[in-house]
Amino acid sequence: MILLYPLVLLVLIGYFAWKAFDKRIVHTDALSVPAISAWQKLSKGRANYLWVLKVLWWTTLVFLVFALSRPQALFTQSKKNTKGIAIKILVDISSSMDMAIDLPNGTRESRMEVAKEMVERFIMGDGQNLSGRQQDLIGLITFARYADTRSPLTLGHQALVDIVQRLEVQNRPNEDGTAYGDALTLACARLEKLSELQVEQGDGSKSAPDIESRVVVLLTDGENNSGKYLPQEASAFAQKWNCRVYVISLGDQLLTDENGKKIPPSAADQVLEHIASSTGGVFRKASDYESLLSVYEEIDELERTKIRIQEYIAPSDLFWIPLSLGVISLLSMLLLESTWLRVAP
Repeated sequence: MILLYPLVLLVLIGYFAWKAFDKRIVHTDALSVPAISAWQKLSKGRANYLWVLKVLWWTTLVFLVFALSRPQALFTQSKKNTKGIAIKILVDISSSMDMAIDLPNGTRESRMEVAKEMVERFIMGDGQNLSGRQQDLIGLITFARYADTRSPLTLGHQALVDIVQRLEVQNRPNEDGTAYGDALTLACARLEKLSELQVEQGDGSKSAPDIESRVVVLLTDGENNSGKYLPQEASAFAQKWNCRVYVISLGDQLLTDENGKKIPPSAADQVLEHIASSTGGVFRKASDYESLLSVYEEIDELERTKIRIQEYIAPSDLFWIPLSLGVISLLSMLLLESTWLRVAP
């Protein structure tokens, strides 16, 4: 893109250049110089190149006119605005998580090891059905008799996965139990204070994250039997602080009887189902590797980061190119005029 009105000057430059070259030195009948001796230092061969000075002069004017027209290159740029999700992952590490469940290859593995694999795949993605949570703040809380924050909300997902991989079942009798009421209350309290969190941006500055929703993913294999807060109290906190809770009940329980009829949920599952439904989440039961994976895939699909791309045209000034060429042309003319093509006064 350029400004057109300065280009009108090119017409005048072309006209005067044509007039000047119409009277070029090789066609003149006489030379108007003070003395013939002044031309003796300039060989006949050099005189034939005096037209170069005129070419450089008119070239300089042309380049300056193009610089005045302010040429620009237009580039389409895009800005990606993301609204991530703050996710607190709650993992049961009570002694019952040491029990084995079936794997697709026919072997069995402890619930703890399978849960760790699923959490890792949920965070980082598996290249198949789980795409990972690159844009989301994720924190980790584990619980047995007590709830412990293993990682605050962070975008450092690789460090978080390293923590997940080191999780172990709590087998100490004085610390064993299931206190997901405390864990859920702690998670919701952390999410409620999200506005106080400062996250480093791409330019090095820190600011509060732009969060679309607050989510808790609770994995447990038992009923709440420890802790200070009852599940109903934790559910009330989740509702108050706008936290959506997804609950996964992991165990060996059957979902249907031998006739294919759905088995009513146990009292423990009813409490978990109430927590999920009252906060806008979902409750799912899993009894093996495949069913647990499908639950995490469902949650991953339900909670997606919103990405909005804004495109805009950014001009880039290019006037410096013809300006630089004009300066080079002018300096070349002055250099030749004062040395090789010097005309004595």
